[in-house]
Amino acid sequence: MDRAKAPFYSDGRPYYSLNAFVRDQFGKKLYRLALDGGMTCPNRDGTLGTGGCIFCSHGGSGDFAEPRRASVSEQIQAARERVAAKYAGNDFIAYFQSYTNTYAPVSYLETLFEETIRHPDVAVLSVATRPDCLPDETVRLLARLNRQKPVWVELGLQTIHEPTARLIGRGYPLPVFTDAALRLKEAGLPVIVHVILGLPGESRDQMLESVRWLAAFPRRLDGIKLQLLHILRGTRLADLYQAQPFPVLSREEYIRLLIDCIRLLPPDMVIHRLSGDGPRRLLLEPSWTADKHGFLNAFSREVRAAGIRQGDRFSPVPDPALPAYSACGVTLPAPSI
Repeated sequence: MDRAKAPFYSDGRPYYSLNAFVRDQFGKKLYRLALDGGMTCPNRDGTLGTGGCIFCSHGGSGDFAEPRRASVSEQIQAARERVAAKYAGNDFIAYFQSYTNTYAPVSYLETLFEETIRHPDVAVLSVATRPDCLPDETVRLLARLNRQKPVWVELGLQTIHEPTARLIGRGYPLPVFTDAALRLKEAGLPVIVHVILGLPGESRDQMLESVRWLAAFPRRLDGIKLQLLHILRGTRLADLYQAQPFPVLSREEYIRLLIDCIRLLPPDMVIHRLSGDGPRRLLLEPSWTADKHGFLNAFSREVRAAGIRQGDRFSPVPDPALPAYSACGVTLPAPSI
């Protein structure tokens, strides 16, 4: 059989998509509902800063989430009605996306997340947060909930490169991520990492270095979201771009970069996102991303034509030229293979 056409995962793709993973784990499709937990972010309320990361819109990366309502159940019902034309099933991923969804007292989080997982149509609770907002008592809560229904923890890393992290105003150094990810894995929680490709000033090699570093993480990370940088109106990134334009990735460049990222990732790491969406009313650049279907069709053609498989360039051995995991000052386990 032609290697470029040979199915590798259960959906026939040569990479481990979220679609294939949920069908493998649950035997059916799950649809993600974006919810709002009513929290803010330490990078917005003055604790670390007031403007958020420079790429973050007013919606706190949750521009597609339901508006905050009196209860999670009301949000779920409203979100279900909104997606009814696309999905007729009754099984959902409850995704707390807006801002930092562990940035609250543990008593508040317990009430919020308990209500969510008790909902009969929620199959998975997914919590997007910052690694500097995960005290031990919050990790223990998430671990307890994970024994009732699956709980995924999504960490916004974006890059391993400290100069870029300072430029985008991330607000924490790399060791904070390392420490949080290891504590979550030790607690038995699946960890999904957000990476942004195309950040200003980063070379193609630097973007791939972030992916390689995560691929060889001492405790295997469960998933990754590969997010193309979207320049959205009303953000500090848009101000920077308009004052001093920097290169943005073309569709062809981004597809080639994605293919190389996929080859570096462990074969069992789930790819939850390939690009992401920017609200059309806010999107400044890259303008080609407004045609999502065109991008996905072009990517599908190119990845199959390339004849690659996820992990065919994966190495579990950390690159000594990249930042050391031990910088967080904890004892690390041997790399998982």
